[in-house]
Amino acid sequence: MARRPGSTPHDAEQAFYDALEKRDLEAMMSVWAAEEEVVCIHPGGPRLTGHEQVMAGWRQIFASKLELVFELQDQHCFQGAMLAIHIVHEHITLLPEKHRALVVATNVYLLTGRGWRMILHHASLAPDAPAQTTATPDNRLLH
Repeated sequence: MARRPGSTPHDAEQAFYDALEKRDLEAMMSVWAAEEEVVCIHPGGPRLTGHEQVMAGWRQIFASKLELVFELQDQHCFQGAMLAIHIVHEHITLLPEKHRALVVATNVYLLTGRGWRMILHHASLAPDAPAQTTATPDNRLLH
């Protein structure tokens, strides 16, 4: 039997990156917890707090014509009864230009009545990332 997104923290994370690659705002927001205290920080961007700001941030990113392809590596996962923390390296390819960037992300999931849901996504460029990958060619944030 297939697992529904959010039945485990890993399922929630897979749903997050699937929605991100597909630029699917509805699927993206279904990954997030209903609590207003959710926080999202994109590389080089401000702290977005609450559903409205988080959704507006994703809407802006998804409106770009760039396609983002993610390969996750170096995952470190910590899980308790109600909280899971995933620290990952996102190897991002921006298409069609094929620009590459290495981003370090922290994803925090909370066990809710709807299953595991994201409450924090904090992403920043890796310290050794080349300066030219800090923004996309049209000066939009990576994610």
